[in-house]
Formats: sequence, structure tokens, C-alpha cells
Amino acid sequence: MKKTSKLAAFAAASVLFLAACGDDNSTSDTTVAADTTEAPAAEAGTIVEVAQGNADFSTLVAAVVAADLAETLSGEGPFTVFAPTNAAFDALPEGLLEKLLLPENKEVLVKILTYHVVSGEVLAADVTAGDVPTVEGSTIAVTTDGGVKLNDSATVTATDIDASNGVIHVIDQVIVPPSVDVASL
Repeated sequence: MKKTSKLAAFAAASVLFLAACGDDNSTSDTTVAADTTEAPAAEAGTIVEVAQGNADFSTLVAAVVAADLAETLSGEGPFTVFAPTNAAFDALPEGLLEKLLLPENKEVLVKILTYHVVSGEVLAADVTAGDVPTVEGSTIAVTTDGGVKLNDSATVTATDIDASNGVIHVIDQVIVPPSVDVASL
């Protein structure tokens, strides 16, 4: 569940609780001071935990686990992850995802997944056009005309999903580093 959804649910429950407890016809002499301190915000989980909590990333999570990258992406970071949705993986050529998930193609899967990761935390407000180095070693061409695009193909559809070790930006396509030939699989 998103942090904002949790906070909204908490706020709604608090309002209902206070409304249920309030009584304008109270005869009690006791005065209770309202607690005006704010509860600490719930800390976001790691990038992997946040992705696991979002059904739209179930294919990405399965791929991260198959590539043995879950521990790395749960590490200290910070990381910026351009996370393809399930629909993005579904748009891959038929059979490609299944081939990528095979143990013999783990190295290729690692290259593709790490191509979606940038070292450091880059929030949407800080994104600029240009070539951005990825953890995989190649660069992603970022354009900002009419929205943010990666390699003139993947569009960023949601931004700044907070994680304890970085940030996630949602993209609508899986991007492949230039060194990977998926047709050879």
C-alpha cells in the first residue's frame, strides 16, 4: 500500500474515532488537553519492499528475484529505479520474458534489469535531458520535451515513489542496453 494511502486511511479512521468520542452534551468536569504532536510518518520500505507491495510490479519483482538482485536493491543505496510495469513486460515479444527468466539467461536478465537502475536518488524535479550512466554500465538517453522519455521509447508515467534506499519512477516499456541482443535468445 502506498504511504499516502496509509496516511489517508489513518486520517479517516482518526476523524471517525474523534467524531464517535465527541459529545456536545457532556457533563464531565474533566478537561483533557488535545495532543498536538504529530505521529512520525511510517518509513517507506526498500525499493524491493515497495515494489513487492504494488501489484503492478509483480513481474519486475519476479525478474529481480530470478536475477538474484533483490538483496542488492534492498541494500543501502541510494538508487533510482525506472520500474517497468507488468504491462510493459507483457508488451515484450511473445516468449521473451519466459526466456529471460531461465537460469541460463541470468546474465542477460541482470544486464537488462541493472540498465533500469541509476546510482543515487534522482527525484523528478532534478531530472534533466542528457545521457545518464546506469548501474549496468551503459547510458540511458533522457529527453524531457513533453514529458520524460528514456531512449526515445519508454515514457515515465509516475514519479517519486519513495523508498528507504532511493526512489522509483514508473515506465511503460522495458528498456534494453545496447550490448544485449534479445533476438539471440
